[in-house]
Amino acid sequence: MERIVVVGAGVVGTTAAWVAARDHAAAEVVLVDPAPGSGASWVAGGMLAPITEAWPGERELLDLGAASLARWPAFAAEVERASRRRVGLRTEGTLAVVVDAADREDLDRVVAHLRDWGRDAERLTGRETRRREPALGPAVRAGIAVPDDLAVDNRLLLGALREAARTAGVVERGESVHAVVDGGVELDSGTLAAERVVVAAGAWSATLHPALADLVRPVKGEILRLRARAGSLPPPRHTVRAAVSGRAVYAVPRDDDRLVLGATQYEVGFDPDVTVAGVRDLLGDAERVLPGIADYALEESAASFRPGTADNLPVFGPVPGGPDGLVACFGHGRNGILLTALTADVMAAVFAGRPVPDDIRPLVEVAT
Repeated sequence: MERIVVVGAGVVGTTAAWVAARDHAAAEVVLVDPAPGSGASWVAGGMLAPITEAWPGERELLDLGAASLARWPAFAAEVERASRRRVGLRTEGTLAVVVDAADREDLDRVVAHLRDWGRDAERLTGRETRRREPALGPAVRAGIAVPDDLAVDNRLLLGALREAARTAGVVERGESVHAVVDGGVELDSGTLAAERVVVAAGAWSATLHPALADLVRPVKGEILRLRARAGSLPPPRHTVRAAVSGRAVYAVPRDDDRLVLGATQYEVGFDPDVTVAGVRDLLGDAERVLPGIADYALEESAASFRPGTADNLPVFGPVPGGPDGLVACFGHGRNGILLTALTADVMAAVFAGRPVPDDIRPLVEVAT
């Protein structure tokens, strides 16, 4: 029996393990992580928003994100059927808003680039934007509406994926992987032999074999989780992305009157601390856009590490210079949750030794 070891039990690794077990019943699939369901997948906003994430010069990332977004409704439904759990997919759409003239000019440039790339967004005045989303404050001067940019509860998704994987026969091992070696991986308890090793350990993937060392790096991000208290104004219905004095901030609602704030990004290595400056900027910028949150309870602050690559695109497939059977599945950057649906299709093709689906073949290079 072939053994497939997947290293890393975030959304990407758990999806890869589930797909392997789902499609290859004769294989033994082992998912290894000392803290399954933690890391960047736990500390995430859950935005599925390739249009409002788009920046000039990132056309490939926009197209890749849009291809994954198109897969999300069917992917979410399949995960929910397989796990019998909700994933918390929200379909109210996204508003991107600005509060000063300079940010308004940037918003105009983004809209122009989107139109050049054949994608549109509805331009709104400040009054029109506030009419769409009453939680927005008077400081909002303009916005764009993108109804197809969605969101998902990343923590519900993690739980559902783990249950789907277990139901399909995936075995979890709560150990650290110290290295990928010929014929397997080195764990706390010794060598675990495997015919294939899928490295999906996010920003830590680079530490597991010299062939991976230059492919991915940590990019620190911080989030805050807020809760509307009794008597507070309700959170926004839409996901809100805002630019405030040149800084980005997002607010993603949850079904339980909670709100996730984020958007800090630092190149500081594996520094795990939540900083005072990061919290100050997130709360100050978010309150300027959504003044009602001043009365909310601050429930959690957390930091983690997004896996960044040189071109901001994920790395899939066999790794040149690595052991036979070593497969990469990492580097999803700030779009890990968004790209999970596409990752399921890519890894299904990798495990089966067939080309990736036609619609994403120009965007994803995989040696099978």
